[in-house]
Amino acid sequence: MILVRHGQSHFNVHFHVTREDPGLVDPGLTEDGVLQAKAAAETLRDEDIGRILASPYTRTLETASIIAESLALPIKIEAVVRERAYFTCDIGTPRSELAERWPNLAFDHLEEQWWPNLDETEAQVDERCRRFRNHMAGQDDWSRVLVVTHWGFIRGLTGREVHNGAILRFHPHEGHSQELER
Repeated sequence: MILVRHGQSHFNVHFHVTREDPGLVDPGLTEDGVLQAKAAAETLRDEDIGRILASPYTRTLETASIIAESLALPIKIEAVVRERAYFTCDIGTPRSELAERWPNLAFDHLEEQWWPNLDETEAQVDERCRRFRNHMAGQDDWSRVLVVTHWGFIRGLTGREVHNGAILRFHPHEGHSQELER
């Protein structure tokens, strides 16, 4: 499968400079983040991708939508690939608001408040990553899946810390990853 970290968000800009939580709830992409999503779509153009799984946060939905439109792929919302709930940016947008904003996507399988409290432990993230990895390893089409996700989830799944817009090929049976060249 291929993992993509969402494009730069407004949280990322502030946090990168100050290392402080700016208090932004579910921020969207910056202009640079939009460009990173477009660049990811271009890099992925020749990959054999059949579907996209995306976290329900705004930054991942915006990134996934840009990629999906460019590659003519369907998006399925998958809360298990969400970010570790730790900062204010990890407070999500209610399901009903997401459904209004993205009427072409299905959110009906999510609770209205689908994100947990902001005290998710590393062990809980690791367990979520383990469940996802095992689930994907059992899928016949895992190699054709693109997952638009977050720094914390990618780190929990692969052990790698990646920048915004990073693209990794990940093998769920073997657990290794490799960054795709742009």
